[in-house]
Amino acid sequence: MDAFIEFCQSWTMGGIAARLFLATLAGVIIGMDREYKNKGAGIKTHALVCIGAALSMIVNEFIFRTFPSSNTDLARMGAQVISGIGFLGVGTIIVTGRNEVKGLTTAAGLWVCAGIGLAAGIGFIKGTILALLFVIFILRVLEPMDKKLRARSREFDLYVEFKDLASIHQVIAELRDRGVKVYNFSIYKRRESVMSPAATLTVKVPHHGEHELFIQKIRHIEGIIYAEEI
Repeated sequence: MDAFIEFCQSWTMGGIAARLFLATLAGVIIGMDREYKNKGAGIKTHALVCIGAALSMIVNEFIFRTFPSSNTDLARMGAQVISGIGFLGVGTIIVTGRNEVKGLTTAAGLWVCAGIGLAAGIGFIKGTILALLFVIFILRVLEPMDKKLRARSREFDLYVEFKDLASIHQVIAELRDRGVKVYNFSIYKRRESVMSPAATLTVKVPHHGEHELFIQKIRHIEGIIYAEEI
């Protein structure tokens, strides 16, 4: 292991290639998980981000080695990479027509992918490998666990379409009669139908249980056309 790390840290063609390969491998592994889950940024995007970040640090080291007497800040280029990846991350975050935010995990994955690339590029091999292992653990173990916990939480968000404006008060009253607390109620009129308003709201149900069962029950309430969790 120490011999491999020393080889990667060497300023040779093989050492540089090993750093770029390790960065590419990390990007591919992270991207495979996102691709498998049909997310916007997949294998190619994560691999390119990771190898690009690694190359930035290699170029940074090259400048430092070529001009040792210059006032080169080795952290500057890495900071620019981290700052720049934010614009790419923002592009993966979308708000759907039902006020549902998607892409946060993908954006965070791209950001950490850039960090792993920077570590590989500067030759911090132990940090690169450990970070990659932790990312795999988060995406493969913690993310499904997080979804299971959310699926049984008492508080969650709903998107509801109503028959008309008058139905809204009736529906809210019916929910409260069932012991459901309603928060963050935001109403707006759908473009395709002036008479059928829609709303996003947070509900807190009396007991833990499957959200889908609760949604199926409230769909039968008079005045509700459609309801789903967001």
